[in-house]
Amino acid sequence: MSLLERVFYFHRKVLAKTYPNSRTVAREFEVSVATAKRDINYLRDRLLAPLFWDSRLNGYYYGEEGFSLPFENSPRIVFLLAMLNKLAEEAGLKKLPEVGLLENRLATILSPDYETLIDSLHCEWIEIESIDHQIFSSIIEAVVRKKIICLEYRSSKGKISSRNVAPHQIINYQGRWYLRAFCSLREDTRLFHIGRINSAELTEDSVPPETDEPDQLSQSFGIFKGKPRYLAKILFTSTAAELVRNQYWHKDQRMLTVEEGVELQLPVSDDREIVMKILQYGAMARPLSPPELVKRVQNEIDAMVKLYLTDEES
Repeated sequence: MSLLERVFYFHRKVLAKTYPNSRTVAREFEVSVATAKRDINYLRDRLLAPLFWDSRLNGYYYGEEGFSLPFENSPRIVFLLAMLNKLAEEAGLKKLPEVGLLENRLATILSPDYETLIDSLHCEWIEIESIDHQIFSSIIEAVVRKKIICLEYRSSKGKISSRNVAPHQIINYQGRWYLRAFCSLREDTRLFHIGRINSAELTEDSVPPETDEPDQLSQSFGIFKGKPRYLAKILFTSTAAELVRNQYWHKDQRMLTVEEGVELQLPVSDDREIVMKILQYGAMARPLSPPELVKRVQNEIDAMVKLYLTDEES
């Protein structure tokens, strides 16, 4: 148990007017009396608790009303910690043992409002993927320890390959988890979709210094990364304009108010995802430039129309 947990426990005992002492902490947490005394001194000297000793009752009490520990009575802090719990759940990490341990500890050391807020807070992401938590734990360890990891990886077409990679970053994008790593097989930095990793085995080989720039991840829109090929300009009208107006798609985006609605400009490296986003808004979104993006969207719409034509219509 940590110092923080012991201090909060002692604080609650003092508030309850049970007149705890160092042996109270020592018995509860199975630590030495000397450690318990240091905890009490920390509460008094560092956290400025108004602790006083009652020799008759052989315990401590607060000489001032209304004393509280940092975070204890802050609704905003309680809310943020509850959000962390919910985000872990929605990001597919709820089954990690560390998440459950953290939740139990928070419920112990924070005010009772924490458990109430957890039940009152709802977060919902769509298209969340289930991931193998043992694989995810191995990846976390590899990133933290800076060790090479051996992956068995399944491509989008189902092809299985084995490769050693030097991990650099764990990325969550739109509810999906990715590993950014240097691949020895391809001799290049790649994004590995963690949901398609069949196995991950940690090695004792250290990760060499990174040679590419991590900032490449933020240079262009979407998960398909790389240097921007063009500046996409998209016109949004009607309801879509009102929705997109306050949305953040990329750090270098420009949002211009025009007569028809809003024009969104942003750098694009690979147009697969931007095409899907444009089609999502139907007739309320239209690419203006570059011509290759306009043509790509037109081709996709034409292919979709053919799917719904009857034999007589075709």
